[in-house]
Amino acid sequence: MKTSTYNPSTLEVQIAQAIENMQENLQKQLSSGTKIVKIENRITEDNPLVKLFLEDNDGDPHEVVLKIIQTPDKF
Repeated sequence: MKTSTYNPSTLEVQIAQAIENMQENLQKQLSSGTKIVKIENRITEDNPLVKLFLEDNDGDPHEVVLKIIQTPDKF
């Protein structure tokens, strides 16, 4: 499949949505006491961004940001 548009590409958007949909599975993989409070998905940006808002077992808030970037096709 050749990519006709980037920023965001269809593949970038699909991966960002898939990560958001995997919240339950991601939660199971985190150490005990750390929980995902919410996931913010900015799929309309040039390169989609998925931000995870976490809380550790001490109640401290943390944020992890995933930037999804598809490199140009190499055909």
